Parts: sequence; structure tokens; C-alpha cells
Amino acid sequence: MVTSTQAGEPTKEAEEPRFPGDPADHKVVYQLNKAEESYHNAILFSVGAMLRKYGDNIQITVVGIGPGIHVLGKNPKRPVSKEVRQKISSLIQYGVEFHACGNTMKALKWTEKDIIDNVKIVEVGAADLMELQEQGYSYLSW
Repeated sequence: MVTSTQAGEPTKEAEEPRFPGDPADHKVVYQLNKAEESYHNAILFSVGAMLRKYGDNIQITVVGIGPGIHVLGKNPKRPVSKEVRQKISSLIQYGVEFHACGNTMKALKWTEKDIIDNVKIVEVGAADLMELQEQGYSYLSW
């Protein structure tokens, strides 16, 4: 683990070996609930920064609810850039979990077939955010 001295100089502490399947020391859940591309990019940039900082020692979940769910749709009803879609696909490959709110999907008349692959559908996005926090996830929202 790399830490900093008070002067800000990096120091190296003894790092315990991590093995595949070991639980992550860090867990974070992001709320994705807005339609603007600049917002999507900000959230996804932060997710990427967390992956770069913690590598395989972090579990990241992004919960799409309300207008934010469109980034998870195969044929979104709101504009979603190709760049955002590519970032999400890449983050999934790196182990980031994306959850889609079932209530929002019902309001849009979407089914599982309308959501991109490798996205977990949860019954209530807000409840998912709460339950993940109860499991020790830190909650991040813009």
C-alpha cells in the first residue's frame, strides 16, 4: 500500500498478498440519476480513477435510476454518447457492477431485454443504494 508522509512524499508499507476472490478492502456505490452527458462523464471518470488508485482492492457498483438509467439501455430514450457507452462496457470488463432500477424500467416499459448485457436489475434502485450502504459501501453522488 502506498501512503504519504506529512510532506506528501509517497512511502511504501508492507502489503499483504491478495488472492483472486479475496474481499476488497474498499467498497463504493455511485448513484447515477441524471441525463446530462457531462454528468455521465464525471461519474465514469471518477469510477476509473478509483480503479486506477485501488486496482483489484475495490468493489464498485453504479446504480442507474431515473433519467440516469438510459446509459444502461440498449436503445435509450434519451441521448447517450457512443463514448459513454464504450466507457461503461470497458468498466464492466474491469469488474465494475452496474445495477438498473426495476421501478424506472417499469415506468419506461422496459424489460430485461432492453438493458445492456452484464447489468443486474434490482427491484428498487433507491433500496439498492441503501442496502449496499448497509453492507459497508460508501455512497457517492453528484
